[in-house]
Amino acid sequence: MTGVPVILGLIPARGGSKRLPGKNLTPLAGRPLIAWTIRAARDSVSLDRVVVSTDDPEIAEIAKRQGAETPFLRPARLALDDTSSEAVAVHALETLELERGYLVLLQPTSPLRAGADIDAAVRRCRDAEWDALVSVRAPEKPGHWMLRVDDGDNVSPLFPDAFFGKETAPNLVLPNGAIFIARIETFLREPTFWPRRTGAFIMPGERSLDIDKSEDLMAAERYLERKTRGWPR
Repeated sequence: MTGVPVILGLIPARGGSKRLPGKNLTPLAGRPLIAWTIRAARDSVSLDRVVVSTDDPEIAEIAKRQGAETPFLRPARLALDDTSSEAVAVHALETLELERGYLVLLQPTSPLRAGADIDAAVRRCRDAEWDALVSVRAPEKPGHWMLRVDDGDNVSPLFPDAFFGKETAPNLVLPNGAIFIARIETFLREPTFWPRRTGAFIMPGERSLDIDKSEDLMAAERYLERKTRGWPR
């Protein structure tokens, strides 16, 4: 393995998908869904390499045309419905023989994240010397409004003191799935994006959309069409 520190942008994109068949190649504002994440990664000035990990030759070919590296095809055993992102990342690091630097996992289902978001997240992770970082967004409604329902359908506030104004409301956020960063040395010892020293990178809600169903695609389409008028095809 090489000891040269590398900031690796890794885009996991398997061929299968339960809810949206062929999701990673689904057209979005005139381009395959995966193209938007590759573009953001290439717009980033922080990443030394942009690699797509896929089991699908068609995805690999399209990713290559979009400017990403596709140096290997992921084995089928790592392209199942229950395959974890951590397992995919470990495979990529070992295949590429990388042991130092930072791993930046970028899911294709977050097409609205920008290169500037990636750069800011990497800078924040390095400056704070965190072992990992995850991108998050604020909930659409205040978190302290959440209620708990027990087995008897009895309802009560999840954060009663904040709910009744006795204490300051907790600062709650949600992971948005756009950016996961891990120090490679730490990740190879403990393959998780949630080690003890994990920091948060807050992103605006408008760039936090995660594509999970057809309605999400339509929302992303509207956003991107407003943003990309005049882009060369």
